[in-house]
Amino acid sequence: MVELVFEQPNVLGTELETCSQSPMTGFFRDGSCHTCLEDSGSHTVCARMTDEFLQFSLSKGNDLITPNPEIGFLGLKAGDRWCLCAARWLEAHEAGVAPPVFLNATNMAALEMVELATLKHMALD
Repeated sequence: MVELVFEQPNVLGTELETCSQSPMTGFFRDGSCHTCLEDSGSHTVCARMTDEFLQFSLSKGNDLITPNPEIGFLGLKAGDRWCLCAARWLEAHEAGVAPPVFLNATNMAALEMVELATLKHMALD
């Protein structure tokens, strides 16, 4: 199993806050948008799901709506908070359907793909 070996700040340079524990999110399923080298998708952007984004993700082949109980995934609905792949969030932003984000719960690693100004423009906190 891959382990988190150091603290990771949020995009503001402060302590990374929990994104969601219900539903349980994150690459490590620890509720936070922690990442590691094995996280090839960089699940680092904490966002509040919207119907528009969920449909966009589905159209791109990533079904976040349908439950998959075999892996403990109950499916997402509008209003849920979830750690999204930074590249998918950016793709949705460019398409005009990105969900709003929580800066305090978005990992600084997201800045490798998304500019801070762009995230701030979409921030709920």
